[in-house]
Amino acid sequence: MKRQTKETRVRELDEILKANDTFILFDYKKMSVAQSVTLRKSLRKQASGLKMVKNRLALRSLKSEFPDALRGAFRQPTALAYTADDPIRLAKTIKDFSVQNKVLVVKGGVVQGQWFGAERFDEITKLSGRTALLGRIGAMMAAPLSGFLRAFRAPLGNLGVLMGQLKDKKQA
Repeated sequence: MKRQTKETRVRELDEILKANDTFILFDYKKMSVAQSVTLRKSLRKQASGLKMVKNRLALRSLKSEFPDALRGAFRQPTALAYTADDPIRLAKTIKDFSVQNKVLVVKGGVVQGQWFGAERFDEITKLSGRTALLGRIGAMMAAPLSGFLRAFRAPLGNLGVLMGQLKDKKQA
């Protein structure tokens, strides 16, 4: 490979790593071209991407801000799935594809700046997605206010019931 081509690929990978705060590294040596195309399409639907990388060129593009453990993941054939949106959805897509096709071996990755090893990948796939987590946070923030409103409304409701009973008693 020519030096100019190598420099271009290093720059491309550097831009990908700067633009996306989440990426997953995996071994793809058993994956066929058709499976690769299928995975790319499913990742593109969710605003993610897939890049097959040469390990030496990838190590050149890694800056000092990335952990040293990440450098150790660049052995054997390596692919890089990346996203700037929902990291949980990316992890679940990779996991589903791996379970269906039994061709991927996850090496690790970075989720929003935090390194995780292959052993922690299943933990990430078990998390709820971004929208579900935001919904839970919203519900937890609204719970004290709704409890206060129920407590505030209860005496008024009871007063209405008592007034109705008093009216019935006077009529009888």
